[in-house]
Amino acid sequence: MLVVEDDRELRGLVRRYLERAGHAVRTTGSGAEALELLSGGGVGLVVLDLGLPDIDGREVLAAAHDDGREVPVVVLTARSSVDDRIEGLRRGADDYVTKPFSPTELVLRVEAVLHRTGGRTGGADRSMTFGGGRLRLDEARHEAWLDDSPLELTPTEWGLLTALAATPGRVYSRYELINQVRGYEFPGYERTVDSHVKNLRRKLGPDAARIVETVLGVGYRLGWSRDR
Repeated sequence: MLVVEDDRELRGLVRRYLERAGHAVRTTGSGAEALELLSGGGVGLVVLDLGLPDIDGREVLAAAHDDGREVPVVVLTARSSVDDRIEGLRRGADDYVTKPFSPTELVLRVEAVLHRTGGRTGGADRSMTFGGGRLRLDEARHEAWLDDSPLELTPTEWGLLTALAATPGRVYSRYELINQVRGYEFPGYERTVDSHVKNLRRKLGPDAARIVETVLGVGYRLGWSRDR
């Protein structure tokens, strides 16, 4: 699940409520990054603020239905007029929540959309595979496998792996990763990221250093390319 909201505090609030309800969540305050994440696949639903600082949120809404994708979108916006709501729904939004809002109501609306759409992401098989099929991630089910064996990951390890897998080969700084996983920065976050990467690699086994590669002085990247 992807939350696209430029207000950092609000983004963190939405993330916390969705995670408490059992959802795996990635976040961004950038419309351009949201488009990149959508193009990478594996996004089960988007909670979308239309008032983004870099591009019109309606571009992200349109991208959720481009190229055969059918990713459900719950619009979260201050645009509260009837005409705005009608336009959003006509453009493909599955639901429309106006600010100010109740986080609990938002979670219920998200779950209602997932139930109604069957968690659709453009096909029956919602998983992504990497490294010739050796690594498989299913964001909708919050499941990961390596060589057909399930990986028992903590929420933070899962968040790190799916963040890196969103764009294989791209180097993510520790700052970017902690904001993807936790939704905020805190003192000592660099050591925290390194510690979680170490634990993740332990579970990935002998090929861990090639799956999650270290780029000295910068951060980490997923070393295996995506198969489909």
